[in-house]
Amino acid sequence: MSRRTIAVYVKAGKLTTRTLALALRAAGRQIRKAHQAHQTPHGRQTVRKLMAHGANTNSAPVEAPALFDRVARKMNVDYAFYKTREGKYLLFFKSGQADAISACFSEYSHLVLRRGRSRKTPIMEQLKNAQEQVRQQPHREQERVKEAAREDR
Repeated sequence: MSRRTIAVYVKAGKLTTRTLALALRAAGRQIRKAHQAHQTPHGRQTVRKLMAHGANTNSAPVEAPALFDRVARKMNVDYAFYKTREGKYLLFFKSGQADAISACFSEYSHLVLRRGRSRKTPIMEQLKNAQEQVRQQPHREQERVKEAAREDR
């Protein structure tokens, strides 16, 4: 931890603790903003930000970016998606993180294969199937029988 000195210039008619606190808060915000501007982003980001890192990048086709996103967040890798056409995406990632990306792809492919195998039928489709089954059953008329009233009333 290093210590630094900061000079804050405040022009005010009457310098109160409130104006001094506001000035210090504004200076803190500017320092934090400058610090964040120099940080490189991690995780999912835009292709432009990924290319701005200065590292070599590779790309691979992906069909379900939401599934890959869930896996990649666990592995803490830098990546970006670029939509080529409807339902098709290109995944850009740093070449230096190729080992982590290959681990992500193995888990992602496992999830995609498992998702396709054990796909549940949607609720609307289940409702339509139930309606068809009810329609195919023979229609029964209910018998209405009046019970004889007791005579000792």
